[in-house]
Amino acid sequence: MKNSISMLTRLCLLGLAAFTLASCGNGKVTYDASGTFEATETIVSAEASGRLDEFSVTEGQTLAAGAVVGSIDSVQLSLRKKQLEAQIAAVLSRRPQIAAQVASLQEQLAGAQREQARLAKLVQADAATPKQYDDATTQVQVIKKQIDAVYSTLNTSTQSISEESMPLRVQIEQLNDQLAKCRLVNPVNGTVLTTYAEQHEVTSVGKALYKIADLSTIYLRAYVSGGQFSQIKLGQRVKVIVDNGADATRTFDGTISWISDKAEFTPKTIQTKDERANLVYAVKIRVKNDGTLKIGMYGEVNF
Repeated sequence: MKNSISMLTRLCLLGLAAFTLASCGNGKVTYDASGTFEATETIVSAEASGRLDEFSVTEGQTLAAGAVVGSIDSVQLSLRKKQLEAQIAAVLSRRPQIAAQVASLQEQLAGAQREQARLAKLVQADAATPKQYDDATTQVQVIKKQIDAVYSTLNTSTQSISEESMPLRVQIEQLNDQLAKCRLVNPVNGTVLTTYAEQHEVTSVGKALYKIADLSTIYLRAYVSGGQFSQIKLGQRVKVIVDNGADATRTFDGTISWISDKAEFTPKTIQTKDERANLVYAVKIRVKNDGTLKIGMYGEVNF
């Protein structure tokens, strides 16, 4: 009798243990892949060399695209531009004054035309010979040709001087481009992650000033095994799970935006559903961020 009771007790305990384990297993959050969050980061570099006269970027600051965040010393560039403008003015001052140089010939032409008209009336009244009228007409034609020749010569000279100033104008355009690059303009909307320079420091072309990323949309880089690879596709909607406190989780909607076409060895920090896989494929899942997701945060995904 005692043996029967003992056996019954053991069976009950075993059943309770099995039920408890089953309950724990059913309450556990499962996932198909895991990874860490990242964002598209942009490193903004200087496009000119000189002292940072102004630089108002701080880590954690939110910047809009097109916002002016500083300036680089441009005194030497401005002085060079003024010098070139003075050289252009000096070159163009050599252009001939066409109207002034042709004015005397225009007066001669007007006098010759009046004489031609007077002789025409005299010929009609038989007070002058046709030869006299022909000579006056010839004089008018000669002066007109002289005026045309002067115009041609002066226009050629003017064009040559204008072309002489063109290289100087191109240099001014280059300086204008360099002066524009002395204004530090933020290229994208985002949050400043890191700064690499301080106001009054001397910078140079290509030197990094700060790093910025748009955190309104963040990406979970996860890894899937070969068996899962054929089950996912671009644009697929998935569920992204992140920790929300000690024992709680939070779920976000995500969209697969990139799938690697090359396998790689499983990263040491990442565990996939099939831990026996030696090779995995990286995927990126786009998630709209409400401000709670951070770069480097761990996340899990269910396909």
